[in-house]
Amino acid sequence: MTTALHGFGLGLRPQHYDALLAGEARVDWLEILSENYLVEGGRPLWMLDRMAERWPVALHGVSLNIGGSDPLDRDYLRALGRLARRVRPRIVSDHLCWTRHAGVQFHDLLPLPQNEDTVRHVARRVRQVQDALGLPLVLENVSSYLRFADDTLDEAQFLSAIATESGCGLLLDVNNVFVNAHNHGFDAVAFLDRLPRGTVRQIHLAGHSEDARGSGLLIDTHDAPVPDGVWSLYAEAVRRFGEVPAMIERDDHIPPLADLLAELDIARRLAAETLAVPMERAA
Repeated sequence: MTTALHGFGLGLRPQHYDALLAGEARVDWLEILSENYLVEGGRPLWMLDRMAERWPVALHGVSLNIGGSDPLDRDYLRALGRLARRVRPRIVSDHLCWTRHAGVQFHDLLPLPQNEDTVRHVARRVRQVQDALGLPLVLENVSSYLRFADDTLDEAQFLSAIATESGCGLLLDVNNVFVNAHNHGFDAVAFLDRLPRGTVRQIHLAGHSEDARGSGLLIDTHDAPVPDGVWSLYAEAVRRFGEVPAMIERDDHIPPLADLLAELDIARRLAAETLAVPMERAA
């Protein structure tokens, strides 16, 4: 891995391949979904090579199963290692969750019980992944809609303990913090205050939806523009963690590239305005 990311990026989506390569988009780096590029050959990998020639790359996975009870998938880790050697990513990340059990992949980011046993289990597997890849790992906080009876830690304590015990970094999904704060009734700004300052290596910005069934829950759909509440929480994150590389992440209802670039400009402006105000004045 080379030096860390800097500035503001986008999640790379196939709909934007041609537009990115044709123009001078004001993007500092690109994040790719690792699983889309693990098969040798084909247009996606050819396009990725072109992108990696022009922009720093972050690898972001959804299949690591870092919290699961199944053994780590060594074939997956070998393929991920080959991809990392190909594009030389600045960050390698996945989600703090479980995705597989008894060999069955669920294709969802399922939350973990928040307790000391889980902390020790995840920390052990993080070290195994880092040894296999020869690279540091960054883990993202996920959205959730329930709590486990075995929880003994709140989410901020859990994330902090994982980072401290394993030595991994944190990818702070601000939208997921906003969603979880609403769904579970905690103070999102106080949550940010309790995370270890030096562990936040990257930020995701996205939108969400209200549950159509009328439950009152917010659903982490990542299919809409970043809403005002998430922008406000992002400013609070910048105030606490400083110039952390941030990106717009859109997973569905993919708009034209220009729309995402406009959102990225909002992130740039908010970060600059926030960093221009000393912390004591902002409090």
